[in-house]
Amino acid sequence: MKRNRRIVQGAVLAFVLLGVFVWGGNCERWCPFGGVEALYTYTVEGNMLCSLGTSNFFILGGVLLATVLLRRAFCGYLCPIGTISEWTNGLARRLRLPTVSVPARIDRILGLLKYGVLALILVLTYRAGELIFRGFDPCYALISRHGEDITVWAYVVAGAILVASSFMVLPFCRWFCPLAAVLNVFSRFGLARIHRDGARCRDCGVCAKRCPMAIPVDRVDQVTASRCLSCLNCVEVCRPAKNQPPALYWGPPRLVSRGWSQAALLLILFGCTSVAVAASYLFPLPSFVHRRGEAPAETACLQLDVENLTCRGRGNLLVYFLDRDDRFAIPGYYRLEAWPGPGLAHVHLYYDPTLTDEAALKRTVTEPYYEAASDFWRQSPFHVVGYDPLGLDGDLDLDALLKDFPE
Repeated sequence: MKRNRRIVQGAVLAFVLLGVFVWGGNCERWCPFGGVEALYTYTVEGNMLCSLGTSNFFILGGVLLATVLLRRAFCGYLCPIGTISEWTNGLARRLRLPTVSVPARIDRILGLLKYGVLALILVLTYRAGELIFRGFDPCYALISRHGEDITVWAYVVAGAILVASSFMVLPFCRWFCPLAAVLNVFSRFGLARIHRDGARCRDCGVCAKRCPMAIPVDRVDQVTASRCLSCLNCVEVCRPAKNQPPALYWGPPRLVSRGWSQAALLLILFGCTSVAVAASYLFPLPSFVHRRGEAPAETACLQLDVENLTCRGRGNLLVYFLDRDDRFAIPGYYRLEAWPGPGLAHVHLYYDPTLTDEAALKRTVTEPYYEAASDFWRQSPFHVVGYDPLGLDGDLDLDALLKDFPE
């Protein structure tokens, strides 16, 4: 079981690193904690925090579903930070480095810290409207391409985790991880769990010693602790008496007598995450939404592919051009939906066709904006694919345009 889990952990970690450094992907958009950070802003404003996408919500939903079914199996099998921390500890044991044992009472107190970390991150993120935790995020130190937006503190935290993991088992996952604080709430209702048959148990205590989350497996009939990773280490090391089945097995209550296999756990875990990824493509939600007034009786939608609409900040700049008050001001437009990102961004503009038309909307997005109050021309950074105001669609009278503005 441990070998299978190591294979899964290694495969997932390799996929993440290839996705970032070889394929140039944005793994931040697939981080479940990104969904937690962006939930308030998206609910209130309809906008995602920069570098995140609505895919964060889908993967968060998949992870939460897996947590309700399997407890914190995501942490035990798929989380890159958990994998690196656990492997570091395993290497330290092979090198015979000393192990620091934390008393159970201290462990419980330290376990409360992650809820404080979660609350602090969410409050600061909601107030700033930015990913405050990114500057200290050890996972971002792993999945970023190490540009200007990463700070030295992310490396410091990542280094501290590696050092601590050399002497303790999963210190970050047990005491500080904000995502673990979220998952614990759902893991309490986890369907699958470790079962212990007291009549067959030899009270050797090996299962409790092998638990990375310090759960006293040998003293309970069912492991209902929310911090259980479903790693099945305890099941693997359970040595029954001669000709007797093991005292520990894993599975849903009242549905098993001898337990489910680890293959069932992996099938459910990857099924939940795969469905979440597929749903994000099948039902793409806009990551930037702006509303202006109520929907009119008659509506139309203009769909555009726009260059240089890369993030939430550029989304606000697009709103600035749409809400302009110069010659190209448009009545009738009432809603913007956009999917900012690298390359071409998809945009939906909803408008009243009795008040404006597609050509006027395209000109509003691409033409310079004259701010009369400050006597200033602001160039538009946006280009609409297939639209050239001076070419194919070039019906503008430049002399008529310029005479309305002072030199």
